[in-house]
Amino acid sequence: MAVLTGGEPADWRVFFVDPAQRPVLSDPLVARFADKMPDLLRSHDRVAGQPFLLGPYGRPDVRVNTFFSRYPMTARDPDTWRKYAYALGMWLNFLAARGAAWDNAVPEDVEAFKYWRMAGERNPQRVAAGTVTGNLIALNVFYSWAAGRYGVVSPVVTRQVRAPARTGKTTIEQIVASPVGVRRADVKWFTPDGYRRWRDAGLCGFGLDGLEDATWRGRNEQRDRAFADGLFETGLRLSEWASVLDVELPPDDPGRAFVTCWLADACAKGGHGRRFWLPRPALTGVLSYMEGARASAVRRAQRAGRYERATGVLIVEKVHAHRRLRVRDRDGAVHGVSLDALDPATRGRLFRRTDAGLEPVAVWLNEDGLPRNAHGWEHSFTRASQRLARLGLDGLVCTPHRLRHSCALRWYPVGKLLYEARFAHLDAEELRDFRVQFGDTWQLVQTVLGHRSVTTTMEVYLEPFRYLDVELLIEQTADFPIAELLDVAFRDHPRVAGDPLAAGAGVVR
Repeated sequence: MAVLTGGEPADWRVFFVDPAQRPVLSDPLVARFADKMPDLLRSHDRVAGQPFLLGPYGRPDVRVNTFFSRYPMTARDPDTWRKYAYALGMWLNFLAARGAAWDNAVPEDVEAFKYWRMAGERNPQRVAAGTVTGNLIALNVFYSWAAGRYGVVSPVVTRQVRAPARTGKTTIEQIVASPVGVRRADVKWFTPDGYRRWRDAGLCGFGLDGLEDATWRGRNEQRDRAFADGLFETGLRLSEWASVLDVELPPDDPGRAFVTCWLADACAKGGHGRRFWLPRPALTGVLSYMEGARASAVRRAQRAGRYERATGVLIVEKVHAHRRLRVRDRDGAVHGVSLDALDPATRGRLFRRTDAGLEPVAVWLNEDGLPRNAHGWEHSFTRASQRLARLGLDGLVCTPHRLRHSCALRWYPVGKLLYEARFAHLDAEELRDFRVQFGDTWQLVQTVLGHRSVTTTMEVYLEPFRYLDVELLIEQTADFPIAELLDVAFRDHPRVAGDPLAAGAGVVR
């Protein structure tokens, strides 16, 4: 659990519950309750990854923190917890600067908050309308809950408006202060060559000439490349791919072009596990990392005794069929558990005992050999994009979610080509009947991405195809590979990044 030590911050700060973290025993108050900390957290309905906020000078507001341990937040995933916690913390700091309290804020405060976030001259980090809309949604959920529990009057004013036809509803709630001009989603893409340029120069330390850069001082390129390739090839979300355990990865089979894997319910968005498909090059990249850089990190941690000092460790004693484990806790109690029920935080506590000592079951590790938190990858991607900027390609920016978008963009034309070739013998009426029964290319991409609704797939992730004559595209791509197809088709699209150094490429965006 995070503990404040030293200093007296004058603003609100966001922390996250971590029952497995060793308390700071130098703090006399913490030392007094160190042995009781896990029970204390459970008695207050705190679970791993749950946010809590400390106000000015380290003082909490029990009402604010109770929000994250009650419905509707208990039904949300950890990524939503983080977004709401940071939005709420920013709002509380904004109110403090205005001399107002959260429980007596008024609609004028919300309007002022929107202006400050988007256009305030004293705000050095102004954001787009879509980000502000997300902040207001979080505040609306918080105040709707606080109104029912504490009788607080919400400053977030809403109204009922006509719902879009695709929702199947008559009306929906709209926040009056929502900024206009919000895009459905600020989605960006990479072609395969654009992604490889970003990966090789940003993550792996190559120069723009494709050769090794003698000034490169990176230490984690094997791990980072394997992780990024996995996102690009599978279309998984960051938190999903970051949660994978080594017992969930199949061995390499040179006779297969890809392997079918399963994403656990507790790690998937919305709690709905699903299949995902891992191409062999991505799989071998992960396996090579596990035998190379990961194994070295594990040996260093074992020599340093880090695993033996870890708290909350669960020892995996046996892997059963049907995705079940037998685990033993520090007290010696044995439990049977399904892999589908293990959330990312619990997965980080899983170890196995080997001849050399304990070893994590999590695939992705930090340099110190401890399991890597999913949000640590955000920093890796940011540093890689910053390196590209220093090399002169300041428009070639990548986030983990952009690789998910790019996976969708890559699979649509592949599916379209196969679909047209396989069912070319059907007449128009027969083809319509087939689509009604079995779906079409959109459903293929929907399945790959794990979307609950094909509408999301069509309207957000594959928006570039709205600017193309797809049938003409299909006719012209029979004789050259898909990578070239994507580079040619999207060369002039403002939000699809190809390789800016390729012949004929335009200005980097």
